[in-house]
Amino acid sequence: MTTAIKDSLFIKSAFSQSTERPPVWMMRQAGRFMKEYWAIKNKYSFLEMCKTPEIAADVTMLPVDLLGIDAAILFSDILVTAEAMGGNLDFIQGVGPKFSNPVRSKQDIDALQTEVEDRLQYVADAIKVIQQRLAGSIPLIGFAGAPFTVLSYLIEGGSSKDFKRTKLFLNNEPALAHQLLAKIAKVTADYLNMQIAAGVNALQLFDSWALALSWDDYREFSHRYNVDIISQLDRQDIPIISFCKGSSVFAPLMAEARPDVISVDWNADLKHVKNSLPKGVAVQGNLDPYVLYADRAVIKKKILNLFERMRGEEGFIFNLGHGIMPDIPFDNVKYAIDLVKGFRY
Repeated sequence: MTTAIKDSLFIKSAFSQSTERPPVWMMRQAGRFMKEYWAIKNKYSFLEMCKTPEIAADVTMLPVDLLGIDAAILFSDILVTAEAMGGNLDFIQGVGPKFSNPVRSKQDIDALQTEVEDRLQYVADAIKVIQQRLAGSIPLIGFAGAPFTVLSYLIEGGSSKDFKRTKLFLNNEPALAHQLLAKIAKVTADYLNMQIAAGVNALQLFDSWALALSWDDYREFSHRYNVDIISQLDRQDIPIISFCKGSSVFAPLMAEARPDVISVDWNADLKHVKNSLPKGVAVQGNLDPYVLYADRAVIKKKILNLFERMRGEEGFIFNLGHGIMPDIPFDNVKYAIDLVKGFRY
């Protein structure tokens, strides 16, 4: 990692070093709220975009060029690991991801592959193209889906509102659940280390649906595998961010996995979470993304209130509590980012 990247606001904040202002990036910052994204998306399927390094780089660079954020994040999807393992994945407009061969039995689990790095080489190739384009200007974040979240898609066959089938599987077939989770965890650790070798400067582990779980189930079916993954990463100089919906509840457990940063949802008081974590664990968040629909005066007030709350705290990365929604006005996102960049402690 170059000195310029090590000294960037994002990397310094991720390692709980002092900065003159919080760095800013936003989950789903290279996405459907930008007309430039749709100019690309209308030509290709979502998986084509992910699997073509030049196109993935084009999309990754959109918020760098148009928004001036402090960190780029690889354009990809959390389900590419599940597809590489043998899931028949498609993204259906207006519906979302669908697996035509959901996991229903031990035979289905046994059939999933774990030596799949060659099937994910397109991600490493995209990282190299993106880093050429970034030319050391800002850090690049890589990512993967955490095992429980990936399991939920494989079991449900796609998105779910209640995770009924997933919870039934955990309750009635815990041994099979652990077999599946162990396979996903192995692939995830290998995949993230592949991203490090390809040149990412940070990583985020997305356990997007952990909030579906009770405390005990989170510990058994999510946390233990996240601990395992993070412990295997070649993380020298590479900060690891842990994210889940429900981080305001699970933050004490998440910290036990030894991430450098915990990304916090908007339900929590960010300073309270920060002060409850071990020293040296940074926080990321936690503006409610729906604020970005509001008038600019409201956006300004909410962001400045958050900054005043976090004044004096080292290790704070400004982000949303979750991703940008597709119909949030682009100009409001740009206004929020410019506001953050103009702030000084």
